[in-house]
Amino acid sequence: MDIRCGTAGWTDKTLIACKRFYPRGSSSAEARLRFYASQFPLVEVDSAYYAMPSASNAQLWFERTPEGFTFNFKAFRLFTGHQTSPDALPRDIAMALPDGIISARKKNVYYRDMPGDIRDELWQRYREALEPLRASRRLGAVLFQFAPWITRAPDGLALVEECRARMAGYMMAAEFRNQSWFDDEHAAWSLEFLRERGIVHVIVDAPPDVSNRVHTVWEVTNPALAMVRLHGRNTQTWGATGAASAADRFDYDYSEAELTDLAVPIRAIARRAGRTHVIFNNCFEDQGQRNARTLMSVLEGIKDAP
Repeated sequence: MDIRCGTAGWTDKTLIACKRFYPRGSSSAEARLRFYASQFPLVEVDSAYYAMPSASNAQLWFERTPEGFTFNFKAFRLFTGHQTSPDALPRDIAMALPDGIISARKKNVYYRDMPGDIRDELWQRYREALEPLRASRRLGAVLFQFAPWITRAPDGLALVEECRARMAGYMMAAEFRNQSWFDDEHAAWSLEFLRERGIVHVIVDAPPDVSNRVHTVWEVTNPALAMVRLHGRNTQTWGATGAASAADRFDYDYSEAELTDLAVPIRAIARRAGRTHVIFNNCFEDQGQRNARTLMSVLEGIKDAP
């Protein structure tokens, strides 16, 4: 079984500030990525959610990582239905937005607001940014984490369909946040919807006692890849509107017992896919990195057990 573990990002401010993961002297972007890639075979580029990625950075990341290392990309927030500040757009595109899209009362833009030509340009630039990693076989999946208000209604399905069409030729993964996708009545339909389109279903671990999360469904929808993303189980911070950062929201340290329990379904799902990616999104300080190492050790121990 090909199970690869990694974390959502490698440059979180709290990770660097805690000084527990990176060795002394790893003060440059290049040194940090090289060290990270010596410890894990996989990383998720979460910064691509907050701003459009660039081909120049992707080329540097290729040069700084060994053969066999994999980058998953988190899709730009505008594409997944999230509210987006014009400041997150490339400057020339923000300047080209038609009058009326932004106003004193409406400071964010949404994908539905974008004129067709601007949509086309954004998608083109996004694919161009991925090209150095795709061409070098460093690119894994592009993760679309759809906004909590994206449901199975026609407009939600249309957005998923458009993303799939725009990403033709790439491995696309979908993480839904609205419960309508995988409640008891609709889970089978949603899984088949993903299978028919070759979209990877993202299995999530999150606080079990909150309502604004999708159900955890251990299923494979693309035989080439299974994906598990572990968000931690911090109920208090999960929906906190005042959280200063993603690190604060996903502040959770999995115990070895919890990771041992999770290793069982992870191994079961890995038997049904060519590769399995496990991403720790509990990005406060070095929690994700420590937990990923522990899970790798647990999985290795299970493999070697008689």
